[in-house]
Amino acid sequence: MEVRVRLFTVLREITNKREETLQFPDDKEVTVEVVLKTLSQKYGAAFTEYVYSGKTGEPKGFLQFLVNGVSIQTLSGLQTKLGDGDVLAVLPPVGGG
Repeated sequence: MEVRVRLFTVLREITNKREETLQFPDDKEVTVEVVLKTLSQKYGAAFTEYVYSGKTGEPKGFLQFLVNGVSIQTLSGLQTKLGDGDVLAVLPPVGGG
């Protein structure tokens, strides 16, 4: 199973990639949380510190996660299941003026 992850701003700088393609065994249940932990292991402390709160261990509240363009808040949160070909976008806060 293949999942693509689109990365923006700081995460793009940390990974040197706009998009990461991850491969998982077809029989593995893949959730948003599994993908984030996989990327955290791959990219180390800089990725982990940007995405996760050191106090709670949860992803920081300013980040938004979209699966195929739909916010995980309207789905099953971090437990949202991903399928082959799904795209997870990790979006930073958006400012305007």
